[in-house]
Amino acid sequence: MQKENKASDIHAAGTRTDTACRICPADRVGSVEEYYFSRKLKEIAEMNAAGRDVINLGVGSPDMPPSEQVIDVFCRETRKDNVHGYQPYVGIPALREGFAEWYRTWYGVNLDPEREIQPLIGSKEGILHVSLAFLNPGDGVLTPNPGYPAYTSVGKLVGADIVSYKLDENSGWYPDFDELERLLAERRRAGKPDVRLMWTNYPNMPTGADASTELFERLTEFGYRHGIVVCNDNPYSFILNEHPRSILSVPGAKEICIEMNSMSKSHNMPGWRMAMLASNGRFVQWILKVKSNVDSGQFRPMQSAVVEALGAGRDWYDGMNAVYRSRRALAGRIMETLGCTYDGKQVGMFLWGRIPDAAESGEALADAVLYKANVFVTPGFIFGSAGDRYVRISLCCRNHTLEKALERVSELNNSTK
Repeated sequence: MQKENKASDIHAAGTRTDTACRICPADRVGSVEEYYFSRKLKEIAEMNAAGRDVINLGVGSPDMPPSEQVIDVFCRETRKDNVHGYQPYVGIPALREGFAEWYRTWYGVNLDPEREIQPLIGSKEGILHVSLAFLNPGDGVLTPNPGYPAYTSVGKLVGADIVSYKLDENSGWYPDFDELERLLAERRRAGKPDVRLMWTNYPNMPTGADASTELFERLTEFGYRHGIVVCNDNPYSFILNEHPRSILSVPGAKEICIEMNSMSKSHNMPGWRMAMLASNGRFVQWILKVKSNVDSGQFRPMQSAVVEALGAGRDWYDGMNAVYRSRRALAGRIMETLGCTYDGKQVGMFLWGRIPDAAESGEALADAVLYKANVFVTPGFIFGSAGDRYVRISLCCRNHTLEKALERVSELNNSTK
């Protein structure tokens, strides 16, 4: 009874609450912010709850389903009573073989399904696993500006030193290799740890720039010469693109390069969280050591369904791209109505446009469109300082929605004249 009274007294005095208030998160939590889309989608949900009916042209989540055959395989396999247990960390053999055949057919790359392929729960997960496998605290990591924010945020979370390299519209959104050499030389002069990893993303997000064989050759040579692992994030190569390319097609690239790929964009499976990476067997084994201590294998029926998806022929990609092509035309009209300019050669599922010179910033333009026209477009600043004068429109919504967004933007444009 005396013990209970003592506990009651402590609680009444607020000691437990005071102690909890003194607890702080790890330093790494303070190095990053909540993901922009996480914050913005909450705001849009609040606007919709208030009856605003916001049209979301921001997030690249395919709105079309996988093929019927893929869904049929998933449903059939799910009904089996022996597929619901834990699965191998390396995926079932049929999945690795399916990825290997996919790379052989479409990229002309030969991969050993036993040693050179690792399934992933999405390529975003792969960014973390690759970073943990190759970066010590203080090591340099080259991240593109503009670029996918996760490259930078994950680098910070693992304690790496972010070395941002600029992509510029005037150079086709390709790296400036002279700048890369300067960045490495400055780092050496300052006595800092070496750069050990470089992130690339071609076809590029957010800019839509496609890769060339020459670019992949230069990146591979750069990695070899400086002992830097080059990791190309490659989920967009089939979208509005007649010539899918892989950095691993460069002779010898597997010895210094990693490539991640995903079913999310190419096969309309973003919520399935099915992806992969490929490289030499040694790199893959190091990454597996990290991954096997973080998560478990993926649901077997989903793996079987992905095997079916990977066997799709040209007609699948052509049919999907016919839809995206019509959406792209409408997105172009929205860009033009906003006074933005864009490169018609872009590939991928977004349209990236430069804002008018008179506009304050991409963020200001995006906010004006959101709050005055109830249309959400992505401001380019979230991809880095080099994206400040740009906005991005997603093609992941139906034509009638894009037409409605065009009407609203046109009305906004007319009202401000």
